[in-house]
Parts: sequence; C-alpha cells; structure tokens
Amino acid sequence: MSEQQTTPASDEAPAYEQARDELVEVVRRLETGGITLEESLALWERGERLAVVCEQWLDGARARLDAAVNADREGALRED
Repeated sequence: MSEQQTTPASDEAPAYEQARDELVEVVRRLETGGITLEESLALWERGERLAVVCEQWLDGARARLDAAVNADREGALRED
C-alpha cells in the first residue's frame, strides 16, 4: 500500500494530532453551550469533518501495521 493511501486525501488535511485536538475543542465548545444555533451547527459540521480526518489517519495507521505484521509473518514462513 502506498503512503498516499494511508493518509487523508487532501493536502490541506491536518495532522492526526492537530485534528484530534481541534475535535476535542469543538466538543468542549458544544458541551459548554452559550453559542447560537448557527454557531452550533457550524461547529458540529466542523467536528464531523475532523472526525473523518482522524478516522482516515487511524485507518491508514492500522493498514500500515497490518502490512508490517503480514510481512513479518511471511518472512518467518519463508525461513522455516
């Protein structure tokens, strides 16, 4: 699997940690309240986009780990 397939598609997508931290802040602001409905909707939409970015990063990391484990297993089988 290529590097491009293991990270979010957009060149403008934030790093995992940045997206996660911003998502935490979005949730905090939504839970705190005191904002307009329009602001709440905008935050919710931003949170949804950030969650997708985080999921893409995690899926990519999982795929890379699976590939590494499978390569190790295949190497071990060839040595036997």
